[in-house]
Amino acid sequence: MDLETAAAQGAEVIRQALDAHQGRVREITHWVKRRFENRDWAGIRRVTVEREDLPGETVGNTFESLRAQLGDQLADRSLWARLKAAYTGLILGRDDFEIAQTFFNSLVRRVFPHDGVDPAIDYTVDEFPLPFRGWEMASARMYAVHRVDAAVLCRVLADAGFEIPFRDLEGDAALAAERFEQGLLDALGTPEIEALDVLRPVFFRNKGAYVIGRARKGDRVVPLVLALSNEDGLAVDAVIWTEDEVSVVFSFARWYFHVDVASPREVIGFLKSILPKKRTAELYISLGYKKHGKTELYRDLMAHIAGSGEQFVPARGQAGLVMEVFNLPSYEYVFKVIKDAFPPQKNTTRSKVMGRYQTVQVHDRVGRLVGFQEFEHLRFPRARFSPDYLEHLLKTASETVSVAGDEVTVGHCYVERRIIPLDLYVEEFPEEAAVAAVIDWGQCLKDLAAANIFPGDILVKNFGVTRHGRVLSYDYDELCPLTDCNFRKIPAPRNEEEEIASEAWFAVDELDVFPEELRTFLGLQGRLREAFLSEHSDLFEVEPWQRLQELHRKGEIVSFYPYGRERRLRNGDGPHPEDLTPGPSPIALPSPGEGGLS
Repeated sequence: MDLETAAAQGAEVIRQALDAHQGRVREITHWVKRRFENRDWAGIRRVTVEREDLPGETVGNTFESLRAQLGDQLADRSLWARLKAAYTGLILGRDDFEIAQTFFNSLVRRVFPHDGVDPAIDYTVDEFPLPFRGWEMASARMYAVHRVDAAVLCRVLADAGFEIPFRDLEGDAALAAERFEQGLLDALGTPEIEALDVLRPVFFRNKGAYVIGRARKGDRVVPLVLALSNEDGLAVDAVIWTEDEVSVVFSFARWYFHVDVASPREVIGFLKSILPKKRTAELYISLGYKKHGKTELYRDLMAHIAGSGEQFVPARGQAGLVMEVFNLPSYEYVFKVIKDAFPPQKNTTRSKVMGRYQTVQVHDRVGRLVGFQEFEHLRFPRARFSPDYLEHLLKTASETVSVAGDEVTVGHCYVERRIIPLDLYVEEFPEEAAVAAVIDWGQCLKDLAAANIFPGDILVKNFGVTRHGRVLSYDYDELCPLTDCNFRKIPAPRNEEEEIASEAWFAVDELDVFPEELRTFLGLQGRLREAFLSEHSDLFEVEPWQRLQELHRKGEIVSFYPYGRERRLRNGDGPHPEDLTPGPSPIALPSPGEGGLS
C-alpha cells in the first residue's frame, strides 16, 4: 500500500475510534444522570471505574486495528507524518479538537515510546490555538437579571433538566437565593448584578450533582455552585460562592465529574473564569479527560523549565524509604521515582508499589488522597541537576534514572501536586493552624476509612497540608482496602516476662492492625497531642474500625461533602453518614470541615 493511501485509511481508523470513544463517554454520562435520579450509587461507582479505564482500552484497541491494517508500515515515521496531515484534515472544526489531537499523540507514543516529542508526527503546543478566549459562554445560559432571587433560581433548577421533581423546589430556591445574596454582599458589597450565567451541563460525582454558574458585575465574577442531593428526594443541599470553596469542589484529591460535554474547551473556559488559579491540566482532569490533562501538564512543565534556570532539588520533608522525591523550587508539582531497593522493614516490591498507585487511580479519593499523573521517559536537561544530586539519583534509582550526554531520562515517575508535609507544617505554622491541621489529620484517617482505605503507615510525615488547610495522604506504598485489615486488641501479657519483653510475644500477621498502638505513632507533643486525643480518641479503639468494615462488606456507600457543613441549606436535615456508624465511640463521618457530596 502506498504511503498516501495508507495514511488516509489509517487516519479514518483513528477518527472512527475517537468518535466511538467520545460517544461511549457521553453514553456513560447519560447513564450516570439516570442513576443519580434512581439513587443507584453502586451503579455510578461501577461506570466511574469503567470510564477511568476506557481511554487506555480505546488507545490499545485502535493501535491493534492500525497494526492489522498497516503491518510493517506502522513503524514508518514518514507514514506517521502523512497520517498526521490526513488526520488534521478530518478533525478541523471539531468541538473537541484538543482531545482529538491528544488521542493521536497517545497512539504515537504506543508506536514510538522512547523517542520524545517530534513535531513532524506529534501535535505540539504551537498547534493548539488559545482554547478558552471567547468560548466561555458557548455552553452556558445567560439569565438577564439584576438580582438572583427565588424565581430566578427556580428557573435555573428547572432548566437543569431532571426527570424527577424537586422535593421542595420553591423552598430550596428561596433558601438558596437568600444565601447567595449574602455571598454577593460579601464579595461585591451589593446584591445587584448585570447577569447570571449557568453552564448547561450538570456535573455528577458519586451521590452528588452540581449546577455551576457565575454572577457578573463589571469585571467582577462571583461563582455560584448549587450542590444537589437525592437521598430522600431531589433537593438543593448547599450553596457555594467563594473561589476557595469552589476550588475544593474541583480538588485534585477527588474523583472526576461526569459531564455531558460536546466541547470541553468551552466548559474549561467557563471554569477558568471562576477558578483562575486552577491549572488547566487539573480542570481537564476534573472533567474526566485525564490524558489531555496529562498533555497540558507536560506542556506546562516544559514551558516552566524553559523559562527557569532552577535546578531540581530533593522535596522538603523526611526522605522516603520507597521513593525519591524531587521538584523545582518554584513549581508546584513533585516528581516521585521508585527506588531500586527498599530496606527490610518495607516488605514490598516495585510491582506492588505500582499496583497500589494504580488502586488509587480507580478509587474514590474522597478529597483525602493526592491525585497524580504517571509519566514515562521524561527528559530533562542535565544542567538542571546538581552533580551531587544526580549522582545520588543514579545510586538509588538507577533502574529508572539514566544519563545520556546532556540529557537525564526518567523512565517512570509519578507527578503530583506539592503540599506541605504535616510534620513540617506543625513546626512552622502558628499553633492555632497546627492544631486545626492535626485535628483534620484525624478526620482524614476517618474519611479514608469510610471510603474503605487504610493508609498503612500512619505517620505525620506521610501526610501533607494544602493551601486550603486540608490534610491529605500522599504515601501509597502500604495503602490497602480497610476490609483487608485485621483490627485486633493487643493481648494481655500472661506473665511478667511477656510484660517486659521488648518485642511482641504474640503472633502478628502482615495485615494485623492494633489501633491502640496508634498513640505511639502520633509524633505529637503538648497541645497538639491533647487536641488530637480530645477529638479522635475513638481511633484507638477496635470496634469503630470493625463497624466500618462491616458497612463496606454490606456494600454501603458513604456520602462525602466537598463543602463545609455551614453551607448546607438545612443543616442537620435528612440522613447523614454519621447514622451509618451506630453504637458508642463511632468514627464520625464525614468531616465537619469539608463535609459534603463528593
